[in-house]
Amino acid sequence: MSLPDFHERQFVLATDLDGTFLGGTDEDRRQLYDWIEDNRDTVGLIFVSGRDPEFMVETCSSGDLPWPEYVIGDVGTTIAKVEDGDIRPIEALEQDISGRWSDSGDRVRTALADAAGLRLQDTPFRYRVSYHYDPESYDPAAADLIGDMGLDVLISDNRFFDVLPPGVSKGPSLLRLLDHLGVPQGRVLASGDTLNDLSMLIAGTYAVAVGGSEQPLLQALPQDEKIHRAKAIGAAGIAEAMTQFNLHPGSKEILKNVV
Repeated sequence: MSLPDFHERQFVLATDLDGTFLGGTDEDRRQLYDWIEDNRDTVGLIFVSGRDPEFMVETCSSGDLPWPEYVIGDVGTTIAKVEDGDIRPIEALEQDISGRWSDSGDRVRTALADAAGLRLQDTPFRYRVSYHYDPESYDPAAADLIGDMGLDVLISDNRFFDVLPPGVSKGPSLLRLLDHLGVPQGRVLASGDTLNDLSMLIAGTYAVAVGGSEQPLLQALPQDEKIHRAKAIGAAGIAEAMTQFNLHPGSKEILKNVV
């Protein structure tokens, strides 16, 4: 039996992975994942992560996670559809990202080759360059240098330093995808736990910073009736927000054991 088109789903969860959808107890995660699978006809799932598509495919293929229909990966620089276990970039949405990046990888790596407190990650990315970040030895001049190049810097979880195309991050990419799919923002819950989720949580959908979120994120979030600061950790925090906002008619009963 085929599922309704994505834009017809009553509720869409757009969620970060590490510390959020992957966070919490085994029981809490299983309750949420099973509920999503049992309600696929009315629930849509989008992963919005700093992780690369290969990680998402491996994790979902292992059976540890439900498959999403769409992914926004690489801190917003990948926007793709999931089909038959394969993640396929949506060219119409990635053209703008590619143009903003303008093949800047080599010049970024050259400029930051000797930057204090930054160690290049060995994973290749198409439209970003990422570093391990040491706050103790980091020299803020690195961010100034990248800004002068017309690119954006995002420091998150007190350990990651990402160089991104200007104006590209999780939030803007999520809005582009929702607009492309015709999904109303009022049906969407965005969830995250670190500073690289900020742009997504303030994009205008319903949003939750799950329990255990990093303090810089909580401090940066505005007071807004559509943004929930959950007490419950990870997957349970997502469930807490779903019941708080009453985003699906079955969520309170089905997820009551999670929260």
